[in-house]
Amino acid sequence: MTKELPGAGDQRRSQLLRGVLDLCLLSLIGERPRYGYEFVEALTESGLELVSEGSIYPLLARMERAGLVESYRAPSSSGGAPRKYYRLTGPGRAELDSGRTVWREFSAQAGRILTATTDRAPTEARAEAAAGTGEPPDTDAPTGEKTT
Repeated sequence: MTKELPGAGDQRRSQLLRGVLDLCLLSLIGERPRYGYEFVEALTESGLELVSEGSIYPLLARMERAGLVESYRAPSSSGGAPRKYYRLTGPGRAELDSGRTVWREFSAQAGRILTATTDRAPTEARAEAAAGTGEPPDTDAPTGEKTT
């Protein structure tokens, strides 16, 4: 589904993208009808350069079978073969609206967890969990020495 993944950060991004790529495509189609390579360009311009055309076409075909998008052929502006464009259907617009709501709720919830735990030192959090108290221990987190 994605291009070569050089590092763990890209692997995490790839996993996250798999869960929302359909919504990203629906959103791009919602702006205006698009053809295959335009999706790659738009995603790359948005910082999602991990997506290849080989992952987009099967997803577009699934969305078309599900009735979320419909396709039509139009002449190429460069004079080549006609291009297959995709546009949203009524159910596709409803799916996009619903998906945006779910995304906002999910990303806000995950964001609260990910940002709330960044201020605590890892040693402190492990000590609290091990003690089962939920209260910080009486130790200096970096050294583990007693502070009282």
